[in-house]
Amino acid sequence: MLKNFINSERLSDYWRNIDKNILFSFLALFFLGIFFSFSSTSSLAGERLNKDFYHYFSRHLIFAIIAVSVMFIISYMKKSFLKKIIFPIFIVSLFLLILVPFLGVEIKGAKRWLDFFFFRLQPIEITKPFFVLITASLISSSKKKNLNYSYALSLFVLSLIIILLLNQPDVGQSILLITTWLSLVFISGIKISYIFLLFGILILFSFTLLAVFPEKFGYITQRLNTFFDPTKGDNFQTDKALAAIKQGGLKGQGMGEGILKDSVPEAHTDYIIAVITEEFGSVISILVITIFLYISYKIIKNCIKISDENSKISLCGLSSLLIFQVFIHIGVNTSLLPTTGMTLPFLSYGGSSLIGSSILAGAILNLTKNRFKYE
Repeated sequence: MLKNFINSERLSDYWRNIDKNILFSFLALFFLGIFFSFSSTSSLAGERLNKDFYHYFSRHLIFAIIAVSVMFIISYMKKSFLKKIIFPIFIVSLFLLILVPFLGVEIKGAKRWLDFFFFRLQPIEITKPFFVLITASLISSSKKKNLNYSYALSLFVLSLIIILLLNQPDVGQSILLITTWLSLVFISGIKISYIFLLFGILILFSFTLLAVFPEKFGYITQRLNTFFDPTKGDNFQTDKALAAIKQGGLKGQGMGEGILKDSVPEAHTDYIIAVITEEFGSVISILVITIFLYISYKIIKNCIKISDENSKISLCGLSSLLIFQVFIHIGVNTSLLPTTGMTLPFLSYGGSSLIGSSILAGAILNLTKNRFKYE
């Protein structure tokens, strides 16, 4: 079986058919993530946690190698095989998400991780790309049948995931999934009136949660109040991030010279773009953003050439998931959005985030391949 999976002819076909522009863009992001991890975590490990200077960097490097391997494996699969494994893996990831309230590890008031001794897994990172693929499959398969039924079913799945996320609580990932789902149904051709109706329902649902469970979701109201009026609360993290971005200027302070990573908790995850800007300047941050936008552009360009409806909707959904997450991360770092914990794909420290990003990248590379011999 392995011999059939890997042979010289298939490898040759793979290399000829893969979109090399997207592939090298993803590899560039992985490489930049490794480099920035070395810069942003060395002092954290050595000075604040009294560990080996390369403790976090070594872990990030190992997970990056695993993530790149996962990306290549998924991109190498036959499209028919990829479609077969989407549902089982999604069910497993959903089951792990359900386990979080019961067996999860609580860190700083949030229970989002499962502890597997050798590493901590955040199940939602695995669930996100497979949710997009499942939703795209439902919508495309119902195009000639009952499309409203597929919308209702995908909305039910989304609601289940959102309930589990809000229980953790994780509002950032909830918003990310909702906006991605809305983009998927919009792309599929849903009536614009339905979109406004869904927005109205979501807003009503949000206010209901805040009113019924003030003790659990009161912090959201506090963050919103602080966002619109900084005098009403503590904006320490955002203020520090903005100051770091201003301090970095065009060229940056130099590698390892930034102070944000030493003054803000989890700066190497939730505020990595501010750390990058402070140490390497706005030029490098703009380069990083340009790579993400270029990947999105290439995906849309490929969508025009693809005739398969499922692949088109899947690619648009995956692209939306990627760009929305980048937008939320940068928006929080630059005080354009209220504070919420959101990693930057490929670049933030964290094994779960890297693996989730690799699944997304692998699926995009698989669906953008030219299909000749072996398909």
